[in-house]
Amino acid sequence: MSLAIRSFGGPTVQFTLGGVTFMTDPTFDEPGDYPIGDRKLTRTAPPLLPRPAAGTIDVVLLSHDQHPDNLDRAGREFSATVPLVLSTPAAAERISARGLATWEVIDLDGGVTVTAVPAQHGPDGVEHLVGPVTGFVLQGKGLPTVYVSGDNASLRVVAGIAERFPSIDVAILFGGAARTKLVGDANLTLDAAGMVQAARILRAGEVHAAHIDSWAHFTEGPEDVRKAFTAAGLPDPTRP
Repeated sequence: MSLAIRSFGGPTVQFTLGGVTFMTDPTFDEPGDYPIGDRKLTRTAPPLLPRPAAGTIDVVLLSHDQHPDNLDRAGREFSATVPLVLSTPAAAERISARGLATWEVIDLDGGVTVTAVPAQHGPDGVEHLVGPVTGFVLQGKGLPTVYVSGDNASLRVVAGIAERFPSIDVAILFGGAARTKLVGDANLTLDAAGMVQAARILRAGEVHAAHIDSWAHFTEGPEDVRKAFTAAGLPDPTRP
């Protein structure tokens, strides 16, 4: 089963499932420096599409709120206009969102269910530094099963999700091999090779890449992802 995906750049994609229109991690700010504690992240490119192009969004799937490359200033303003934002319980303490514990399920209109699934934003043992993150699995009778990874760097986590959901039709994988001084040379998100492995672990019928452009701390970009998937004999996940 196929799914029409619109990319706004960075981690922000839009799709409709069961008549419900979703957006992941809204980011609409212009290029520039964005503080995060005593550090900063630098956006290097504007959104691929302007915020008004999103139209009406029913649900935001927010992997986490604590990093500006996943929820920036304009994204926060935008999310406040959306009827339902699903995220981590920690995010729900800071913004208007419904916090879902890991493996918690919520039923939406259109017969769509959303399950919060694990995500690990870096190597083992860094959650106290980077904060909690979540992914999502969306299902419904007669609908494709969709996995949204969020900022996950662990293939072990992917394998655990594949055990619970053995039939992933569409995987939206966040990549970019993000790195900051906070955790040294470790990846905070999957690199291109890891995205290929994740696609294989999930046995996903269709893969879409997100979170692979527009920020200076991404050490890989769309071309790295295209090359890795082509070398593996898999379809290009960066295609429109």
